[in-house]
Amino acid sequence: MSQATQKEMTLFTNPPAKKLAMFDNELLMPAIADSFRKLSPRTQLRSPVMFVVYVGSIITTGLYVQSLFGAGEARPGFILATAVWLWFTVLFANFAEAMAEGRSKAQAASLRSLKQSVIAKKLASPKHGTTWLPQPALDLRKGNYILVEAGDVIPIDGEVIEGVASVDESAITGESAPVIRESGGDFSSVTGGTRVLSDWLVVKVTANPGETFLDRMISMVEGAKRQKTPNEIALTILLVALTIVFLIVTVTLLPFSLFSVAAAGSGTPITITVLIALLVCLIPTTIGGLLSAIGVAGMSRMMQANVIATSGRAVEAAGDVDVLLLDKTGTITLGNRQASAFFAAPGVSEQQLADVAQLASLADETPEGRSIVVLAKQKFNIREREMASLQAVFVPFTAQTRMSGVDLGERHVRKGAADTVRQYVESLGQPYPAEVARAVDDVSRRGSTPLVVVDAGRVMGVVELKDIVKGGIKERFAELRRMGIKTVMITGDNKLTAAAIAAEAGVDDFLAEATPEDKLKLIRSYQSEGRLVAMTGDGTNDAPALAQADVAVAMNSGTQAAKEAGNMVDLDSNPTKLLEIVEIGKQMLMTRGSLTTFSISNDIAKYFAIIPAAFVGTYPQLKALDIMHLASPSSAIMSAVIFNALIIIALIPLALKGVQYRAIGATALLRRNLLVYGIGGIILPFIGIKAIDLLLSALNLV
Repeated sequence: MSQATQKEMTLFTNPPAKKLAMFDNELLMPAIADSFRKLSPRTQLRSPVMFVVYVGSIITTGLYVQSLFGAGEARPGFILATAVWLWFTVLFANFAEAMAEGRSKAQAASLRSLKQSVIAKKLASPKHGTTWLPQPALDLRKGNYILVEAGDVIPIDGEVIEGVASVDESAITGESAPVIRESGGDFSSVTGGTRVLSDWLVVKVTANPGETFLDRMISMVEGAKRQKTPNEIALTILLVALTIVFLIVTVTLLPFSLFSVAAAGSGTPITITVLIALLVCLIPTTIGGLLSAIGVAGMSRMMQANVIATSGRAVEAAGDVDVLLLDKTGTITLGNRQASAFFAAPGVSEQQLADVAQLASLADETPEGRSIVVLAKQKFNIREREMASLQAVFVPFTAQTRMSGVDLGERHVRKGAADTVRQYVESLGQPYPAEVARAVDDVSRRGSTPLVVVDAGRVMGVVELKDIVKGGIKERFAELRRMGIKTVMITGDNKLTAAAIAAEAGVDDFLAEATPEDKLKLIRSYQSEGRLVAMTGDGTNDAPALAQADVAVAMNSGTQAAKEAGNMVDLDSNPTKLLEIVEIGKQMLMTRGSLTTFSISNDIAKYFAIIPAAFVGTYPQLKALDIMHLASPSSAIMSAVIFNALIIIALIPLALKGVQYRAIGATALLRRNLLVYGIGGIILPFIGIKAIDLLLSALNLV
């Protein structure tokens, strides 16, 4: 191979993902440009509410042009000002959507920059050591076999069929620590764009170019391709219905006004410009202008949490979840059992037991073995000793012996499962104390794992290995319970162990000795009750349950089957991320509900501003409704129209960041929502419209 080819094979860059501020210039300028590009009728038709404002802007612009030739229905300045602020209303709504999409596009661009032209090592046969030929990654096809060695970039998605290697996945996950990928099991999936740091892998290609995980990630985060969710469609229908009602009402007001003036022989009929201003202020433009941005921002927040959602539907479903299925290991517990106590046999001190247990564990590189060494050091300050001088021979754990330890000449130190150690001791003709057997039973009843330690045939005692429940997890489960979400722990442990961990963690229920069929049956059982179920998984055996769950979060470290079955992929491969996903989903629903409440509530102040101003020339008695005592009818109308536009731009940060999440019940949430966004939505426009009126009057602009 030439040096140029070798260099091309390892050509890859991992640009760090840049976290953009809310109104970063990289987002702001493109969003302003997109706001004008979105003025096309085809784009505006996607939001019926804003399309009405768009049509109104065109009509008032036409009326202004007409007024320039002396045939206007009102003063040209008033019509122009109305038209300008209506256009601003449309542009601000476009800007909100463009800002949300801009964040998604920035994330997609960051991912797209990871795709580089890589030359793969295509194998003639699926075996390490066979001949390979250089081939561009774009020419690889599903079913091909490739070799990746230390320093190589994995050119395309695949499944490891031979070898074991450490892989740098920081370009995809942002996690700097390398991960181990090996054939078989749940850690055999590799992703195109990651780099092998050591050793080698033989990989079977599982995706064609353009269909890789990176390609799917890019398409998933493109906010412009987001489909509307069922709740969003339902809300859109409601907004359209309200718009149609107000449109019919507004259209019928013109003939009524003309008839009333003709019948009375005095007064001034309402103008089309004022009617359009009235219509725009009456329809729910605030939520209409922000609705799309809320949905796109929800998916963007998921991406910021390093979770790829396949659709807005999945994000929304996360907000409606009321049952969470969680694996015990790695989610509720730390994932590795740790030594927590020493129980000495009769005639043996606890320190003697700790000393021998540490001696047997010095060469044990498992987390359990290391925890025994640490516990002995913490409790009795027993330091690691110089083993070379003792001529120690370490005995590794095997599935056959189910023991490990160390040989010091004729002295044999062993630790292992209780049954195995008992057989070992009795085979040496030594007694197995009844007190030790009782200690083993006590440890097992607590849901822990007992390890028995033997020194030269003498039983020294029991080491308790305990599943360590993650700190703060019980409080999080309590928060979910307050939200009405049921938590169910799934584990392969026996019922006794499962019950002990469930009680300590504070979950509502558990499924012990779980098989893939049991998981699937449990999910279907909850769904038959009308409940929405979320779960996580990383193995091929989790794929059926993931496919059945309403919200299925697959681990990026898991198998290809699991990732294809889920509707979300957690790039961090953190099982507890499910709790955060539910919070983000609920935050999106809360944001949409809160801004809908505010949008409808803030129309009330506009009624008191614009209706008296619009019809005081026809019905002077309506002057009594002018409770804000606005300067003039023109000022009242302009103040309402300006506030209607400015409130959209003011609420963009809230739409993008989301309403602050609080784990409270549905009743308390509704009460808070009505208080803050309902009553607040009524009061704020009165203050805002009056302030704008005072400013317009002070500047003599009306």
